[in-house]
Amino acid sequence: MRFSLLYLIISGLIIIPGIYSLVKFGLRPAIDFTGGTLIEVIFDSGNTAVGRSDIQKITDTQKLEVGSIQETGVRAFLMRLKPIDTHQHQQLLDAFQKDLGKVTESRFETVGPILGKELLGKTFVAAILAILVILSYVAWAFRDVRFGVSAIIAMLHDVLIVISVYSFLGFFRGVEVDSLFVTAILTTMSFSVHDTIVVFDRIRELQKRISGIPFEQLIDQSMNETMVRSLNNSLTIVFMLLALFLLGGATIKWFVLALLIGTISGTYSSPFVAAPVLFLWHKIRHKRK
Repeated sequence: MRFSLLYLIISGLIIIPGIYSLVKFGLRPAIDFTGGTLIEVIFDSGNTAVGRSDIQKITDTQKLEVGSIQETGVRAFLMRLKPIDTHQHQQLLDAFQKDLGKVTESRFETVGPILGKELLGKTFVAAILAILVILSYVAWAFRDVRFGVSAIIAMLHDVLIVISVYSFLGFFRGVEVDSLFVTAILTTMSFSVHDTIVVFDRIRELQKRISGIPFEQLIDQSMNETMVRSLNNSLTIVFMLLALFLLGGATIKWFVLALLIGTISGTYSSPFVAAPVLFLWHKIRHKRK
């Protein structure tokens, strides 16, 4: 805890550029929020190579507005378009068949803008409800609102880092956020609080067993006793997510990356954000008394 301010400064150096990016660039919403059509096709064109430019030419000819064309495998492509009707959909497939050879459609989804707004509204409601319930539960479980607020600050720290990274990725790489990203955010919130509670629970146990020990020393001892367990637990998740990110399909790549960032941030925030906030709050209140 001697370096508690340093930990918070490090977090600030990461979060401040992230906030700037969110204000400047925002997030790049997928069709889950904006409404649109998602089509995934696989071409069987023999030795003929099929590229994104070939697909783009056909969609331009069909006068379709394409958000992105992503290669998901060998001659497999995922297209995001503005909403199209059944007639336009069939015309597009016929054009693919005519110009690029045999085509198999493996995915076709249409999400209207009303569903997009509904998902966005439910996202905010779910996040707010989760924060309120977590704050209430932790404050009740530890009989001290400081524990609950410190856990929420660490959780918001992790969520903000994930969102900030995707703001940069959306601007520089065109990465979109969809309903899977929402799932990753809620999972990050859960993991962050779970890891923080492990540290806080050890602080509470030591408070009961040892009397007269300074609060700073109490936190340090608690962190030392739980650090190895937290690292082992987090590394098993990180290794699994790394394998999925490197070897998994393109459709889950950015979802896995969000989970990976959230896991690493959550592992850091429990001892180096939540505990320092709790310690500084205790220190300020002690000085006032």
